[in-house]
Amino acid sequence: MRRHDRDRFQTVLFAPAARREALFALYAFNHEIARVRERVSEPTLGRIRLEWWRETIAAGYEDGPVRRHDVVEALTDAIRAHGPTREHFDRLIDAREMDLAEQAPTSLAALEDYAEAVSGRLIYLALELLGVDDRGARQAGFHVGIAYGLAGLLRAMPYPASASRPLVPAEVAAAASRHLALARGLRPAVARAALPALLPAIVVERYLRRLRRAGCDPFDKTVTAPDPLQSWRFAAAALFNRF
Repeated sequence: MRRHDRDRFQTVLFAPAARREALFALYAFNHEIARVRERVSEPTLGRIRLEWWRETIAAGYEDGPVRRHDVVEALTDAIRAHGPTREHFDRLIDAREMDLAEQAPTSLAALEDYAEAVSGRLIYLALELLGVDDRGARQAGFHVGIAYGLAGLLRAMPYPASASRPLVPAEVAAAASRHLALARGLRPAVARAALPALLPAIVVERYLRRLRRAGCDPFDKTVTAPDPLQSWRFAAAALFNRF
């Protein structure tokens, strides 16, 4: 996770120690299914891999044997210990199967639906693993998830794998900013325990600020450069109970 998903790796460090392994397992699973598209030579092979994960998740909700795989073993432990909602896993995998079709969403609403599936559902699961079950946190997670997912699409634009997704950066950035504002409007209703799942909002804020300064050009080097102060931004947000 430290190597492949720096954002979420750093957010986990602000979770209670007893919950971190479950979160690491969840995010490692997400990384596994997110990279299927770029690792296979044809869609059929990708669907086979995703079906393997569907079966693995289903087995995690049963009492049977666990497949020998580092991520599977850790994720199964998390599922059996905390009982997160299976539907969220299914939606995540379904969205990654859509990636294999190489069909870009045809509207902003479709983009938002996709972002909710690949990012929002992950936040819902993280909240459940943190033991948070309140409406305010879920609503905030919905908006943070879409904002982070949309920002992620823009962040991926400089890389070849995203070439099949033509986007209008200004439009997508405006939508991400709107969802970020909606999420932050819910702060008073969100329990502090939800914070580690919602910290990706800090990444979105910083990215959108850089993007605006670069004239909404996602290829600008000042936009694509890593944020060396990100962990400190997370720490400040955690200190003041903000996201």
